[in-house]
Amino acid sequence: MKLGLKKNEVVLVPYEAGWKKEFVETKKKILEHTNLQSYQIEHIGSTSIEGISAKPVIDIVIGVENFNLLDKTFFMGLKEAGFYRLQVERPDEIVCAKFTDASFETKTHFIHLVEFNKEKWHQMRFFRDYLNANEAVKKEYEAFKNGFFSTDMQGITDYTTYKEQFVQSIFKKMNEGIL
Repeated sequence: MKLGLKKNEVVLVPYEAGWKKEFVETKKKILEHTNLQSYQIEHIGSTSIEGISAKPVIDIVIGVENFNLLDKTFFMGLKEAGFYRLQVERPDEIVCAKFTDASFETKTHFIHLVEFNKEKWHQMRFFRDYLNANEAVKKEYEAFKNGFFSTDMQGITDYTTYKEQFVQSIFKKMNEGIL
């Protein structure tokens, strides 16, 4: 199983059963190096959706009680687990990444630090659960993502923007209490 994408690279690969195992091993390593509890760490993103193609990068959501309580010790623990805080600015989210080597050119994992039991936490988990429970929607999402490659758009920012309408339509279902 090959993991990783270079900066601004967008590639989708067929589903790999090994992604789940990789998440479990990574979670174990994070737990060993931080004071987080198991229930605060979940596998999200397309690699957590069985049977669809995805970017070969493991996405993880970590729910924390309060961003203001995250200190140097916490981020040192993540670093010992192989994760570095990125300078990415997102509302209500801190992003960390793991790389293949010290060149920091190829990212293999992302951590999305969000507030536990708040909107982003619930949205990320709902998206995964909703698609895993709905085969037709799962296939629709996969086809939608593949449609990106027939546009003039390129790069990870365009890809994320391209997917946003579909993702928001799933979040709307969460707000309507659908599952």
